[in-house]
This record gives sequence, structure tokens and C-alpha cells, in this order.
Amino acid sequence: MSSRVVAGLLAAIAAAGVTAGALLDSGLPAPPTQWAYIVISLVLPALGWLLAVRRPRNPYVWLLLATAVCLGVSTFGVGLSRLDVAPVAVRVLAAVFAVYYGLLWIFVPLLFPEGRLPSRRWRPVAWIGAVAIAVHFTGNLLIGPISSAPPGRLELASSADLVAGLVSGVGQFVTWIITLVVFCGLVIRWRRSGRGERGQYAWMVAGMTLNLAGFLLLSFFLFGLAAPLAGAVGVLAVLGSLPVAIAVAVVRHRLLDLRIGIRGSRLLVVFDVRPTVGEMLTSLGTALEETPEPVEQLGRLAAAVRDGLEVRWAAVTLADGTRVVAGREEGATALSLPVRGGLGRIECGPRDGDRLTAADRRLLEALAVPAGLAIQSAGLAGRLVNAQEAERRRIERNIHDGVQQQLVALIAGLELARATGGGPDMLAELREQARQTLNDLRELAVGIHPSALGQGGLVEAVEERCARLPVPTTVAASRELRAQRFADEVEGAIYFTVSEAVANALKHAGATKIEVRLAWAGGRLRATVTDDGRGFDPQTVGRRGLATLADRLDALGGGLDLNSGQGEGTQMNAWVPVDA
Repeated sequence: MSSRVVAGLLAAIAAAGVTAGALLDSGLPAPPTQWAYIVISLVLPALGWLLAVRRPRNPYVWLLLATAVCLGVSTFGVGLSRLDVAPVAVRVLAAVFAVYYGLLWIFVPLLFPEGRLPSRRWRPVAWIGAVAIAVHFTGNLLIGPISSAPPGRLELASSADLVAGLVSGVGQFVTWIITLVVFCGLVIRWRRSGRGERGQYAWMVAGMTLNLAGFLLLSFFLFGLAAPLAGAVGVLAVLGSLPVAIAVAVVRHRLLDLRIGIRGSRLLVVFDVRPTVGEMLTSLGTALEETPEPVEQLGRLAAAVRDGLEVRWAAVTLADGTRVVAGREEGATALSLPVRGGLGRIECGPRDGDRLTAADRRLLEALAVPAGLAIQSAGLAGRLVNAQEAERRRIERNIHDGVQQQLVALIAGLELARATGGGPDMLAELREQARQTLNDLRELAVGIHPSALGQGGLVEAVEERCARLPVPTTVAASRELRAQRFADEVEGAIYFTVSEAVANALKHAGATKIEVRLAWAGGRLRATVTDDGRGFDPQTVGRRGLATLADRLDALGGGLDLNSGQGEGTQMNAWVPVDA
């Protein structure tokens, strides 16, 4: 059963119990005071239901609903007592009033506003309060009907009732003591709270004060020391002061992210709730998936932070200085949070009419994970674009400085041979020049995409690449892997990673022996290149050309690791996830 259904059932039980019990008690037509009692009593279940629908994981809203159910059940029990039926059931239901008052006086103010104790020091108070409520309820449940004694005096029906009354009185007295302790603690929290939370606690202090004052008026009325009007006012204050105070605190200070506003062009007062962290992450994830451009992803992220925290502006700043702002950047930064890994920062401007709270910071911290992914994606895309541009320029430079110049020289030689009637020696020289140009063009094409990779597969292409190396090089691969083909981007990424690794081993490490191992297991295609070169410290020396290839592997969901040390050689491990 969903939390909404449970919340609706509890609120309906409370409302039905209050209404039916009040009307049974007074009969129809009910006096205005009874209708006022019903209306005031319905504030608590309505508030509990509204908050439970939007914040079902907050224990405090379920405490409000439980308190409302106790009020409804006990009111219904009092109403049934007027019908003189089912005395045992009536006694049980009416005794629940003790639980209602205990929850309302002790736990509703103590656990405000998130359903948690202010600190561990309050645990004994909570336990003593719970025991006192249980004792008070048990005593009320065991007390039998009160009989008439001589004029002006009432006496209990039996000694058992005397014991039960004593138990009830002790529970009630301890409940009052704990209530005063909780009230004093609430005042202390109000005095010590920050500016953003002081208003919330102020409403609770005011509501608790009115509640206790109403209880005093009601007590004076029951003992004949106050007029009936004072008693009615006392009942309404006891029932409505705390629920109304909670409702005002929720609306006025956006407690539990609930506020009242005007929506649309019509003057409509509606309840509106700021999205939860889960809702924001879900919507943000969908937005990022639908936005392929990295810069636009950062813009969506900044807009999500701005809308979620309701600030004037929000910005995402990368480590390289790139900055994307949502909104008009006015006012100083009110909240700033670094993204994990030193990739950048999220900054927020001020909020109109209110300060950012600790809850806002927690929400921003929750957004730091998708922020890091978006920033990492933007940086990765930028590096890949730069790498592609650098590769394009390299190929252009090689064509211009190499093959193009050789072709120009070959054409000039052919023109000279035609003009001078060149002999066999000149033609042989031109033929050799043409062969060299063809070889250079093939080498250049291999750097772009080797033909063996497209025809024979990854293992064959790697073997062909390593066969031309000037040092002994072995390539190890299983028979199953030789017959297996993978996506072009996967094979290309592994091939060029191996090529760059063996090139580094020759150029920089002075290797005399190289070993290449290709493996496919556990849903991953792996390549390991090991050399016996001089090695290096990976912490102080860059990965040279492997950095771009590492980004290429990362874009495919893979990775690259280097293990090396001075005089210990180097081992490169690269992997890419592949389908079985």
C-alpha cells in the first residue's frame, strides 16, 4: 500500500471520528461551538495528510497523523458514551485522549521539525514521556464508572478503581512535568537558533504557550472557577494552537519545502511544494540525457540549481575558467560548493527575502554528483575535440611536408625526363621515388585507420603493427579472440592505444623487448603492453600521447592504467567493456 493511501486513510479516520463524535455528543442541530470544535480539530489531520503526501519519508508528518487519529478515536468514544452502548469499547476509545494529549504536548514540540530528537541528551526525556503516556492511558482504561456518593462528594466504585485512579494521576502528573521540560527546551532552541530557523521555532513557542494557557482555562472551567465561554476558548486553544502554529511555520518559513503562492494570471492561493532531491535528480538526469552538447548540459545543471533553490542566479565554473550562469548574476555569492575531484564549483546567488539554510546546502551537495559527471563530460568532450583537431593538423602537416612534396618532386622529375628524353637510369630513379611515395602514403593511412584492422580484425592488425618494430615483440591472444570481431570504435581504441604504448616504449623507454597481450573475459576487452625499458615515475611524468587515448577509452566506458618505476620497465593496461 502506498504512502499516499495510508496517509489518506489515517486522515479520513481522524476526520470521521472527530465529526461523528462531536455530533453524537451534542446532537443535531449542533451549536456553533461544536462546529468550531470540528473545524479546529480538522486542521491537524489535513496538515498531516498534506505533508505526508509530499514528504512521506519525514517521520514528523506521520507523528502528526498519529496524533490526529488519537484525537478522532477519543472524540468518537466520548460521543458513543452518550448512546449508553458498548461501555467497554467506549472506555477504551475515550482513554485514547491520554495518548492524544501526551503526543501533542511532548512529542509534537520535541521532534519538531524533522521528526528527530534535538540531541542524544533528550533520549531519557522521550522515554520517560512515552512511559508516562502509557501509564496515564492504562489508568484511564482501568477506572470504572464513577458512582454518586452523599451530596457534594464523589467516590470511586472500588479499591481497584482507587488504584487505577492513582496510576492515571501519576501518569498524568509525569506527563505535565515532561511537557514543561519540553517547553523549556523549545524556548532554548528558539533562543539559540540561527536567523533562518528562529522564526520557525518562534511559532512553535507561541503555539505551545497558547496550548498550555488554554489547558489552564479548561481546568478552571472544570473546577467551576471560570465561565463556560472561558472553557470553550480553552478547548479551542488546546486543539488548534499547535496545529495552526505548525501550519504557519510550514507556510511562512517554507518548512518541509511547503509554501503558499499565486499561480497563473488568476488570483488563486494554492499549496506548492519545492521539488525533492530525488525529483530534481530524476528531472536533471533526463535533461542531461536529452542534451548532448556539454556546454548546454552545464547550462541545464545551473538552471536546475537555480530553480531548485529558488535563488536569483546559479553558476557552474570549470577548473579551466569556463563559467556558465543561469539567471542574471546580481548580488554576492550566497552559497558555494566544490565539485569532487577539483573539477569545478557550483555557486548560488542570494534568495529574495530569505537566507539559504542547511537544508539548501544538503540539496546542493546532492546535486554535486551529477554536477561532477556533467563537468567531467564537458572536459572530456573538450579534450576529445582538441585531440581530433590536433590529429587533423598532424595529418595535414604530414601530407603537406611529406607525401605532397614527394609527389611534386616526382612530377618535376617526369617533366624533366620527358623534356630531356631521360634514359633508363633516370626512369629507374623515378620509379623508386614513386614506390617510396606509395610506401609513405600507406604508412600515413595506417596512422588513420589500418587496413588490416578493417579486414582481419584487432589481433591481426596488432600483429602487423608489431611485426615492423626494430626490437623483439611478441603478441599473445587466444584463438577465440582471433576469430571475434567487435565494434569499430572499440577495436580502433584498443589498436591505437597499443600502437602508442609500443611507440613510447621505443622512443622514450629504450626498450629491448616488448610483450603485448590481448584478452577478452568478464565482458571486457583488455590489452596489456609490457616493456623492459628504463621506466619512469607516473606521478611526475605525463602519459604523453596516451592521455588522449585514455580519454577515448573513458568515452567508451573503459579505462587505462600505467604501472612503472625507475629501472623497472613499464606496463600499460587498457580495457573497454564489450558485449558477450
